[in-house]
Amino acid sequence: MAFFAKGRIFAAALVATLALAAGAEAAPSCGKNGAGFDAWKQDFAGEARAEGVGQRGLSALAGATYATRTIAADRAIHKAFSGSVESFMQRRGASAIISRGRALKKANAAMFANIERTYGVPPGVLLAIWGMETGFGASMGNQNTVSAIVTLAYDCRRPDYFRPHAIAALKLVDRGALSASSVGAMHGEIGHTQFLPGNVLKYGVGSGNLRDRNTALASTANFLKAHGWQPGASYEANMGAIAGWNSASVYQQAIARIAEAIDAD
Repeated sequence: MAFFAKGRIFAAALVATLALAAGAEAAPSCGKNGAGFDAWKQDFAGEARAEGVGQRGLSALAGATYATRTIAADRAIHKAFSGSVESFMQRRGASAIISRGRALKKANAAMFANIERTYGVPPGVLLAIWGMETGFGASMGNQNTVSAIVTLAYDCRRPDYFRPHAIAALKLVDRGALSASSVGAMHGEIGHTQFLPGNVLKYGVGSGNLRDRNTALASTANFLKAHGWQPGASYEANMGAIAGWNSASVYQQAIARIAEAIDAD
């Protein structure tokens, strides 16, 4: 009897193992379209739970939809940073950013002075990033943030890069800093200067509400400081910190040129 009992236990364990293997195969590790998105979300929920995401975040994950506009934008992203620095600056309205940046610098001199005292980052680069990213808060995006970042975590193009940001977005939902209906930029960026969710957790200061102008600018300065910003050094010497913000060379050079023009006023 003991032999047969052990045999039944072994058989049951084998069936369970095969079932788990079949389940693992059913949940794709990534996808190139929306076909496997719902199955992947169920699998990702277990990963999110293990990372400390709570019920509010998990509910937001369950409600996320495959963001086709985000995928389209991601596939075309190389075009946005193509061409010369001069053509990039023209497309992005560098002259208007410089003019408006100078005016905002004067109107908010005390705020920028306080940020520079605290983080060692001058106003020019903050204004250049703010103007480049959202037109000084005029256009912070209308894509659902959770759906965008979760879709990019699922997409096969760069899942390892975006999965930590997806976990961070769900944690921000748990904290009330985001909701399931929050909107932002196409790649899940948030607020005046367009922070990815993981960077909100790492570098966000004060309330962490990046839709608040002062918080967003101070958080951006904190990010640059953490990425090696050298107070008082030239923009050429600080290109590494700017590169931490955006890896595209034309973007980095445009930010430096715009910032120098704003600081020179």
